Amino acid sequence: MIETGKIQILKINRITAIGAFLYDGNDEKNVVLLPEKEVPRNLRPGDDIEVFIYRDSKDRLISTTRRPKILLGEIGTLKVADITKVGAFMEWGLEKDLLLPYNEQTTKIAKGRDYLVNLYLDKSDRLCVTMKIYPLLKVDSPHKIGEWVEGYVYQINPELGAFVAVENMYHGLILMKDTNTDIFCGEKVYARISEVRNDGKLVLTPNKKSYKEIPKDAILILTKINENQGLLPYNDKTSPQIIMKELNMSKSSFKRAVGKLLKEKKIRITERGIEKNGR
Repeated sequence: MIETGKIQILKINRITAIGAFLYDGNDEKNVVLLPEKEVPRNLRPGDDIEVFIYRDSKDRLISTTRRPKILLGEIGTLKVADITKVGAFMEWGLEKDLLLPYNEQTTKIAKGRDYLVNLYLDKSDRLCVTMKIYPLLKVDSPHKIGEWVEGYVYQINPELGAFVAVENMYHGLILMKDTNTDIFCGEKVYARISEVRNDGKLVLTPNKKSYKEIPKDAILILTKINENQGLLPYNDKTSPQIIMKELNMSKSSFKRAVGKLLKEKKIRITERGIEKNGR
């Protein structure tokens, strides 16, 4: 059986000018095309090959030897490639971008930003993604109070706080009192577990003991400055999105690290941005 959205090992039925036709080893009438440019030269009819199954731009079932960034049922972060009347389209490593329908979005999204999504099949057997991942997360995390974990913010509730998918698998929540004003959906956070609730969900605290993150962030900023000939063109007015994209840290972490470097007189702030002292 050929299954959409999954990586499968299929058998070569025949090879033509447009590519190889694959089947599951049983039903030779049910075949899927592997385009000619992806067919290894040494393959022959009867050989096995590992491929991913999806639909092309004309909604035809097709296979590829490339592995996408996310498989059916998985949760992962994808970048918004475009926003249209039917929804957003997200990059996932294949020629045809994935649709994120408007009714599957939990917040207003922006082109070029990353968001946490789940890959699913719609009623028409087409692969799409959704931001509604809350029901898919687990509560049986092996982590204990005091441990530090990583995760992505996937929804923000002004009354409760920021919902985090810890390791893209477990329920996590940063309470509103502990959130930063610049926190956003799609942001990667590194937080300490302050409570494991009776229902198994994790309460996270990224702000407490945050000084432990400063040395690593400060080293990263200095490295970037050196790589850019002693200048980093960012300051307090730089958007959190740019900071996250270029440095993989939140705006608040960036400010703490810059403050430490200023105190140690390793950098100075100018109209151009952050410059290394001694240039």
